[in-house]
Amino acid sequence: MPPPLDPQHDQFLRLYAEQEQALHGYVRSMLPDRHETSEVMQEVIVTLWQKFEGAVDFRHWAFGVARMKVLHHLQRRKRDRHVFGEELIQQLADRQAELEERHVTQREALEHCLEKLPEVQRELVLTAYTKGTRMDDLAARRGETAMAIYKKLHRIRQALLECVRRTLAQEEPI
Repeated sequence: MPPPLDPQHDQFLRLYAEQEQALHGYVRSMLPDRHETSEVMQEVIVTLWQKFEGAVDFRHWAFGVARMKVLHHLQRRKRDRHVFGEELIQQLADRQAELEERHVTQREALEHCLEKLPEVQRELVLTAYTKGTRMDDLAARRGETAMAIYKKLHRIRQALLECVRRTLAQEEPI
């Protein structure tokens, strides 16, 4: 039986897991090569863990560490003529952070709208979009045709899209 995790380690893992995909996308947006991204991400994770002192604003802090690690990595490679300039890296990083923030807002709006769906519709959507689900199998389990399922999903998606648009419009600053 493994020893129990200390609370700080557990807190770090939870916070990192919440930001992992966004952080990886952020680093990837600044580096032209997947191997470099992987290498820098390893450095980022090690640094985050070594310097972790609790969650003040973990996301902001982690993105700052990632940015510094990317810039340091690019400085080491400066002689390579295929390296982006720091100004371009900064623009890419800013744009990626902006896009990620918008993505988070859209995902939250979608989750809100999914919660508003009637239970039967919500269950259909969640089941249909679970990895590995085949429409013909789902239709057979529900006693419907695959075309009927597709039509229902289309109507639900349209309703979700409108709900998300309304939700986002309400959140826009005036």
